[in-house]
Amino acid sequence: MYDVSTRKRALALVTQGRSLNSVSRQTGISRAAIRSWQQHIEPSPRMASPDPGPPADDRAYAYLLGLYLGDGCISAHPRGGGYYLRIACADAWPGLIQECREAIAKVRPGIGVYALQREGYKMVTSYSRHWPSLFPQHGPGKKHERSIALAPWQRAIVDDHPWEFIRGLIHSDGCRITNWATRLVAGERKRYEYPRYFFTNLSGDIIRLFTDTLDHVGVDWKRANSHNISIARKASVALMDTHVGPKY
Repeated sequence: MYDVSTRKRALALVTQGRSLNSVSRQTGISRAAIRSWQQHIEPSPRMASPDPGPPADDRAYAYLLGLYLGDGCISAHPRGGGYYLRIACADAWPGLIQECREAIAKVRPGIGVYALQREGYKMVTSYSRHWPSLFPQHGPGKKHERSIALAPWQRAIVDDHPWEFIRGLIHSDGCRITNWATRLVAGERKRYEYPRYFFTNLSGDIIRLFTDTLDHVGVDWKRANSHNISIARKASVALMDTHVGPKY
């Protein structure tokens, strides 16, 4: 069984001229199912605009998906007909706020993006009828209180752009810090500093998406507790520094 957003996604790919074989390979949905949907699912006459289909920029989408799973939400317009995508970005990281805005604009070129100031953070916001189809993880309640899983087409994008996905997750619910320890050397106590990354999220499913992607790119990690992942090995921190880096 497939939900409505998944069906719409597959049909949107077909309407762009893609073959059933191509859409089936990307989404993991059988050609027979897609063909059946073509025959029986008609577009609603009340739709003000057609579904624009997949993200315009897969790399930007992988990053935006990470931000959304960490600090994002989708809410319906109070008068109906559309949805707001909102990503909370702390004022301390103006570079992150700008990257978030740019990612939304690349995923949906020409769409309006603006930032609403709140106490201590900005809510980067964009309005569209189609955000739920781009983020099928949208649903009632908090993310950690419901199941979170990637659709096959999202999984394909993350597999192609794992570092952008990791970067989005770190930029939302992660950090790079410097730890320190002391050690006796020739009778003298010396202080040593070493960097590490942390990722914290209450959703076990989102934690698993993060660690599975770390495994994919060869980053060693440890579970500090049920909601906290630590990356401290020198080689893995170096990889993270190369592809992710601290917030700015």
